[in-house]
Amino acid sequence: MSGNTFGKIFSLTTYGESHGPGLGGVIDGCPAGIALTEDIIQLELDRRKPGQGIAATARKEADKVKLLSGIFEGRTTGTPIGFHIENTDHRSKDYSKIMDVYRPGHADLTYDAKYGVRDYRGGGRSSGRETVSRVVGGAVAQEFLKSSGISCQAYTVAIGGINAKVTDAEGAVNRPFFSPDDSIIPEWESKIKKVRSDGDTLGGVVEICLNGVPAGLGEPVFDKLDARLAYALMGVGAVKGVEIGSGFAASAATGSTNNDFMQQGGFKSNNAGGILGGISSGQQIIVRAHVKPIPSIAKEQQTVDKNGREVAISIGGRHDICAIPRIVPVLKAMAMLSLADFVLLQRRM
Repeated sequence: MSGNTFGKIFSLTTYGESHGPGLGGVIDGCPAGIALTEDIIQLELDRRKPGQGIAATARKEADKVKLLSGIFEGRTTGTPIGFHIENTDHRSKDYSKIMDVYRPGHADLTYDAKYGVRDYRGGGRSSGRETVSRVVGGAVAQEFLKSSGISCQAYTVAIGGINAKVTDAEGAVNRPFFSPDDSIIPEWESKIKKVRSDGDTLGGVVEICLNGVPAGLGEPVFDKLDARLAYALMGVGAVKGVEIGSGFAASAATGSTNNDFMQQGGFKSNNAGGILGGISSGQQIIVRAHVKPIPSIAKEQQTVDKNGREVAISIGGRHDICAIPRIVPVLKAMAMLSLADFVLLQRRM
């Protein structure tokens, strides 16, 4: 198995590397008749593309998607949807000095262990650039899910340990960092500037809210909806932890405080995050992803080369200071792909 396909009925298979000619994929299982154009997909891609904001890499990519198949007269045909995105601003020479060195926090060592060969140019397939294909798949899934009344909001709730209040989740898409609160933005900017000047990087937390999800999606044992969402988000390289509902805080709670009591008209709370027994309850589904700091840092680090010799490195090139905000559309996309799969699975029962 190659691990390059996500989904069972609504599936996405991706290809490409950070410094190759381009990236792309094939989306299979999307029903016919869904309104879809390159412009619709581009809206999501533009929210992820590099070179935006003070935390972003200086690499400039247009990330223009080209649809190759599966669309006729602005609607899906039910056949596989092929797409391609060209790489236009890759500088492979930036990595020539560390081609034999294992970068701390990266997949260099593990790729060598698995394949016996690796693409050292920006990490190749393990690069965060790979996620551009996921955003395309998620954009298609989003258009399909609209027909079922399902929508998604994704926003940042923490950067570098500084937490935001969720005062306006809907407006986050129009703010820097996908912030749900105007007042926190100056603090985040100040933190990022300080860390950048130190030659370091930051992590953060992204919250995803899925609205309009009907009760009954998910399987009771091995394909629980919350398990698949966690699998989907953990499949994004920088994510190191996933919470559903009250999440990690539930381990310190009591049953009487963590249970969601019910009354006529619905639940009194949503600590379960909209999923009970692996099946959606009809409430809003709430998921949080904890994102590690970018491992490419300008500070000197101790490591070894492929021959086991100890070396010190300082990583140059163009890198994000924080995966946020560019990771936010990626995480949203993975949630959309997961739900599209479960909606189609439920229809087949």
